[in-house]
Amino acid sequence: MTLPLEEIFVLDLTRARAGPTAARQLADWGADVLKIEEPPLADSPEGITGGRNTPDFQNLHRNKRSVTLNLKAPDGHRVFMELAAKADVIVENYRPGVKKRLGIDYAAVKAVNPRIIYGSISGFGQTGPYKDRPGVDQIAQGLGGLMSITGLPGQGPVRVGIPIADLCAGQFLAQGILLALLERQRTGEGQWVHTSLLEAQIHMLDFQAARWLIEGEVPPQAGNDHPTGIPTGVFPTADGHINIAASGGALYRRLCEAIGSPELIEHPDYASAGQRSRNREKLNALIAEKTQHKSSAEWVTLLNEAGVPCGPINSVDQTFADEQVQHLGIAIPMAGSAVGDTTVVGQPYHLSNVPQPVVRRPTPGLGEHTDEVMAWLGYDEASIAALRESGAI
Repeated sequence: MTLPLEEIFVLDLTRARAGPTAARQLADWGADVLKIEEPPLADSPEGITGGRNTPDFQNLHRNKRSVTLNLKAPDGHRVFMELAAKADVIVENYRPGVKKRLGIDYAAVKAVNPRIIYGSISGFGQTGPYKDRPGVDQIAQGLGGLMSITGLPGQGPVRVGIPIADLCAGQFLAQGILLALLERQRTGEGQWVHTSLLEAQIHMLDFQAARWLIEGEVPPQAGNDHPTGIPTGVFPTADGHINIAASGGALYRRLCEAIGSPELIEHPDYASAGQRSRNREKLNALIAEKTQHKSSAEWVTLLNEAGVPCGPINSVDQTFADEQVQHLGIAIPMAGSAVGDTTVVGQPYHLSNVPQPVVRRPTPGLGEHTDEVMAWLGYDEASIAALRESGAI
């Protein structure tokens, strides 16, 4: 198997989720990603990352190697700089002041490797009044406006059910790193690429942010209804609920005919998009009165045949049991991990000339590849033993 990034050597200095997500993107598409972790302590034999055998950790760190390295020790710092001199990419999510104190910031690394692509994720940015604040996903969801528009009207702020600021920041950093690698092909020079949870979160507001920036409208909570496209939302069925999205004129007509209510098409309260918006609650109630008399499966079949976007509201287990999800192969096997043969979440896009990534390496144990990497750097067994004795690795 040939993957696009197989010639790229990456040092992964990240913790938590956003940074590891960026490194995972590079690893899955072929990069040799070396996860650098602190050596184990007596009270934390698995390292400071928490449980390594959790589903979260196993899913985040496949296709990587692990080396333990004490960056605070002079010998550990020296080894890191030897690795940095050979690397194409470094990914880190230290707070701005911390990496400088450790002597691993972009300026320090650039001095030994001008071609380095140095990727950073922080909570709120590398500069500015909040640059030294600790940042986590939920804080970014709140500060970035997302929690104010999530949930039922009047419910109060609600977090999204996934760490969306973390995940998007990781994806965006990986994208920025790829852009920098392309730029390096042209100029021969590396550069610093950085994003933050806050910037990622605001970028993902997209049209909700544009409502404020362009029209001065502060978006409210809309619950399960689409903020502007009506009728789009959750409707009851005889055995549960389904999503229906029929906001355009043609889709609205199809929906009315499919549910047996053609009179709603030209009804003066609902005939235009503006009228449907003003009378949203009444219209939704009329649609719900119709949908509650058939099962979810019946409506999904009937409405799709009518050309109306709709679908079930699955639990996670039902999602992975769905025939389309199984056809797409988004769940991929991982053999030989510490938790045994298992399955993790695969990549969401396809390249016509490149095979889909697989798990080439299961999630590594703490420091599993330390000796291997030290030997690659030229250290003999005695030198490796001395580094371990000193606490550098």
